[in-house]
Amino acid sequence: MKYPTKQFLRENLLGLSMTLVGVLCLALSTVLYLNHRGYPEFALAGNPNFSAASGPGLDGPDIDALENLNRAYNRIAEAVTPAVVSIQSTQVIKVQQSPFSNDPFFRQFFGNAFPNVPREQRERALGSGVIVSPDGYIVTNNHVVKNASEIQISLSDKRTFRGKVVGTDPQTDVAVVKIDAHNLKTALLGDSSTLHVGDIVMAFGNPFGFDFTVTRGAVSALGRPAPEAGMVSNYIQTDAAINPGNSGGPLVNVRAQVVGMNTWIVPGAGPGGEGASIGIGFAVPSNTVRQVMDALVKTGKVTRGYLGVSVRDLSPDMAKQFGIPDTSGALIEDVSPDGPAEKGGLKPGDVVRKVNGQKVDSGHQLTEAVINLAPGAVANLEVIRDGKPMTIKVTLVERPNDLSASAGGGPSKAPSRGALRGITVQNLTPSIRDQLGLPSSIKGVVISDLDPNSPAAEVGLQPGDVVQSINRQTVNTTADFARLAGEAKGEVLLRVNRQGTGSFITISPGGDGGDDSQ
Repeated sequence: MKYPTKQFLRENLLGLSMTLVGVLCLALSTVLYLNHRGYPEFALAGNPNFSAASGPGLDGPDIDALENLNRAYNRIAEAVTPAVVSIQSTQVIKVQQSPFSNDPFFRQFFGNAFPNVPREQRERALGSGVIVSPDGYIVTNNHVVKNASEIQISLSDKRTFRGKVVGTDPQTDVAVVKIDAHNLKTALLGDSSTLHVGDIVMAFGNPFGFDFTVTRGAVSALGRPAPEAGMVSNYIQTDAAINPGNSGGPLVNVRAQVVGMNTWIVPGAGPGGEGASIGIGFAVPSNTVRQVMDALVKTGKVTRGYLGVSVRDLSPDMAKQFGIPDTSGALIEDVSPDGPAEKGGLKPGDVVRKVNGQKVDSGHQLTEAVINLAPGAVANLEVIRDGKPMTIKVTLVERPNDLSASAGGGPSKAPSRGALRGITVQNLTPSIRDQLGLPSSIKGVVISDLDPNSPAAEVGLQPGDVVQSINRQTVNTTADFARLAGEAKGEVLLRVNRQGTGSFITISPGGDGGDDSQ
């Protein structure tokens, strides 16, 4: 047997040291393992040796009352859920196949290897709805089925049907869809006018694709304004959780009656960056849903009366200025040129106190009273003008689809040539004024759309800016803007207000828009 020489040990000192360290670590691990086996094991659920505390829980009259409340909520959920549906809509859009198809540099080398041929792309949206008739009529939101080429309806019993749009009403965001089915479970439509702030309500739907979900909360407020211009305002606010996918689902009272249709939320952060509930959700009142549904089923469209005014509520100071004994009424801020109100003799500064004998407490109530009348109907307006009562009769016309409920006129575009080309404006309504945080003293029209290649965009104008004057001439309505923009030649001076701060801006025609002053 040979023994290692000193030279061998010197040459392999490092390797021998590492080996020794490894042996020591292995020995230490073995000792620790053997000691560990003596430790007691943790008891886990399902372990036959595991014993947890158990018992009947709390009892007493107060607990029994909560148990009864739970059973009541269970009954509501069991009654309504069979009438709730999940809606998946598919929209086919055309997109360009290649981003390089219009690039001259790319074409020089590759020719038509990347042809500019549009291809179809399918976009899917999820929503909810509620069955309102045994033969398959379903109400949901217009934005759930808007421009859909295909609609799939899933029931709580896992049956699926292809849906067909009967009619839509963008102004209330209500749509009616029909499926070919019979003897379906339905939900009862209640009377939303009986709701009170604080009432308990339950929201049903399919948030984020989690089908047939129920949440509970209270009615937070009533008569809330719409989120966008051009929509009818009268929303129920609730803190019952409403999330993306709940749109079109029912909001139900404690009698299992549908008192609203979940429609929109003030969003927070949610899965995938989507908006999620922060406890501020809104629903279309059931009375509005019923009225729209009946019209869509019968005629395929909804018509409403239109007065042609811009209105606001009366503050105590305003009431004093206009000689009104209290703050009840709707103050006429603007009258649309050649509209029904102007033709009937209504003027800015008039305060409408009643419509056809119905008391009007606010601008919102005036709007509701008018849109509930049919086009061609005569509205008898009891008005106070300069402190004196009078009656004005106005023959209503059909309300345009692109007007806000209280606007004095529709959106207006500037001429296609000149310095103001590419600007679209609309009247500055009370709801828009509130959104922009503007005081009532600021007059003008708000920029609702702006061509990014326009001269106005080049000098920094943007949507939300309020145009107060053109070439030192006051702009109060979209009609004023259209007239003055058409008259403007060459360089134009604008008075613009942004977030309460006014400034003057000059805009030159530039480019091929040209100066059309010749």
